[in-house]
Amino acid sequence: MGVVRIDSHQHFWKYDPVRDAWITPDMEAIRRDFLPGDLEPLLRASGMEGSVTVQVDQSAKETLTMLRLADEHPFIKGIVGWVDFRSPGIKDQLAYLSQYKKLKGFRHIVQAEPDGFLLQKDFLHGIKSLADFGYTYDILIYPRQLQEAVQFVRQFPDQKFVLDHMAKPLIRERGLEPWKKYIASLASAGNIYCKLSGMVTEADWKKWEPADFLPYLDVVFNCFGPQRLLYGSDWPVCLLASTYPQQLAVVEDYINSLTPSEKLRIMGENAVQFYNL
Repeated sequence: MGVVRIDSHQHFWKYDPVRDAWITPDMEAIRRDFLPGDLEPLLRASGMEGSVTVQVDQSAKETLTMLRLADEHPFIKGIVGWVDFRSPGIKDQLAYLSQYKKLKGFRHIVQAEPDGFLLQKDFLHGIKSLADFGYTYDILIYPRQLQEAVQFVRQFPDQKFVLDHMAKPLIRERGLEPWKKYIASLASAGNIYCKLSGMVTEADWKKWEPADFLPYLDVVFNCFGPQRLLYGSDWPVCLLASTYPQQLAVVEDYINSLTPSEKLRIMGENAVQFYNL
């Protein structure tokens, strides 16, 4: 296969102040359009062969838009879209979407949902349908939802899961527990991976230092190991706190002492394997 470097987590959008209300005034740096033409030169400069584009809007329309972009831009290797898992017609929706070969999995923005959302009966029913089509599921949560995620993942031992952004640990406040305890519990399920992404925006945007991330990276490396970790930039959200090369350097510097094969896994091979790119 040769050396493959993949950014496993990035987004595109045409900025819409109503739909993208999550982009608050203090996020001025990302209150504009971000499209494939903006990302491709950054990937090339960083030696990345491609990326996985992840949903930001909970709509079927956005999923189809991302698939169109993936058709137009070969560097987009996979799409993580959105479906309404609570819909009674979930299987029909998945069957329809299975015609799109670059659609690899789905995500719901659970961090914005009330506690207990992951364990709702209708949501669980929807997740159960994914395995029939070989789809993955990205878990986007805050630390307070980790305990719930442990119960959630254990109900589906054959489903491929990946934890986005290390569950957004409280890096700014230097909070390790109980995040650390629940990460270990979650990782003990062998069917879940973790993305080394989203760290810079959980730190102090203006004055973070690479050392701020070491305790958190130590935890996920101890718990998941190089076999279940994927590099992701979270571009363009990362631009709130860093340039593309700066956030990449945080991960590459940390893994510098690993074996060449372990580095290759984290920087691309695990993403290829997980998402079947």
